[in-house]
Amino acid sequence: MKATPRLTRRQFLRVTSAAAAGAPLILHSSSRAADKPSDRITLGFIGSGKQGRILLNDFVKRPDVQVAAVCDVDWNRRESLKKHVVETYAKQTGQSSWTGCDAYGDFHELLAREDIDAVVISTPDHWHALHVIAAAAADKDIYCEKPLCQSVREARAMADAVRVNKRVFQMGSQQRSMREFRTSVELIRNGVIGRINRIEVGVGGGPAVPCDLPREAEEPGLNWNHWLGPAPWRPYNSTLSPRGVHDHYPAWRNYREYGGGLVTDWGAHHFDIIQWALDLDGSGPVEIFPASEPNAQTGVRFVYASGVEAVHVPGNGLTFHGSEGKLFVARGKFELTVGPDKKADSPAKLDDIAAEYLTASAKRVYHSGDQHGNWLECIRSRKPTVAGAEVGARTVTVCHLVNFAYYHGQRLKWNPEKETFADGTGDRKWLEVPYRDPWKLS
Repeated sequence: MKATPRLTRRQFLRVTSAAAAGAPLILHSSSRAADKPSDRITLGFIGSGKQGRILLNDFVKRPDVQVAAVCDVDWNRRESLKKHVVETYAKQTGQSSWTGCDAYGDFHELLAREDIDAVVISTPDHWHALHVIAAAAADKDIYCEKPLCQSVREARAMADAVRVNKRVFQMGSQQRSMREFRTSVELIRNGVIGRINRIEVGVGGGPAVPCDLPREAEEPGLNWNHWLGPAPWRPYNSTLSPRGVHDHYPAWRNYREYGGGLVTDWGAHHFDIIQWALDLDGSGPVEIFPASEPNAQTGVRFVYASGVEAVHVPGNGLTFHGSEGKLFVARGKFELTVGPDKKADSPAKLDDIAAEYLTASAKRVYHSGDQHGNWLECIRSRKPTVAGAEVGARTVTVCHLVNFAYYHGQRLKWNPEKETFADGTGDRKWLEVPYRDPWKLS
């Protein structure tokens, strides 16, 4: 970590002990322990909506972290988040007030701070690429919410920026740190249900639609121009950016200018598990088939070079069909059938299943039980995270390919090595989204 005036773990314990004893609080910058494993990681938060608050609520409780700044284009939300940080740290340290957190309306100001080690990005999807690339260039490690971005070209630019700048990146694909999904992947990779031939994947809904929301009176304190950023100009509507501090997930994700519908929103989770289970984190499907009916919300199929076919179906979760059985997994749900026998019908039986099928010689995958903690550990060790930038780029590319089939109703062939359409199908223009001046993808 950088040499900064944040608290080390030892200093933090000394502060809390002193405060509890009523001793005066005196911290000297000369006593900080820079570049030592005990040094607290200083975080900045870009985005302070519902998901940003959820993430901050976890990180601000961790003794090895110090939140030093928050950023949002909405004054009310960023000041509310700053207040939460200040009150939390004041309570933790036993002080009457805390002044170690700043609020910004422009993310460039936050990234310019040399004392911030890493950033947590939870802005709308159409902003992710610019935020991540700028953060990587500013030598910040990055936690970015899923889906990674709005286009295939952005995904590649983001992954390259993270790699070139040697940043530690974690995508908010928490399912890679959930036991039911990790165990399912290991069972599949170890051939427990035989050769996979078909996967049914439900993501709770379909693709996004063009935005046609009416004009509303603008929200005081919101920089609407900066909320739109690189997206096309349109009048303010509270469906996209709710008024004030809110406790719901805004519907901007349903509109093509800002998101990809549930195909990208939940697809970033479940398509990711398909890639992981098939050991194709650095690849993708080779052919995508449109739905049989126009304007359908499900029915798109994508096929891998091995012949494995995945089909987008109603519902939420994944069913892997193999030559020797099938496996269904969703959050908090797990069912395994081997041959004619149902071996498990709930996650409560995962211990028994693991003991029976995953022996000492079984193939294992990256083990993480804590998505946030894994990122922090890797910041210190400089080792890869469970869901790095390349994983995020490949997963969101699958999401976009599925949406292309919905949007354009065409059969597509894809070259995952070159990340482009093959055999004269598709249109290269679909691989990027236009940016509004003065924003550019660098």
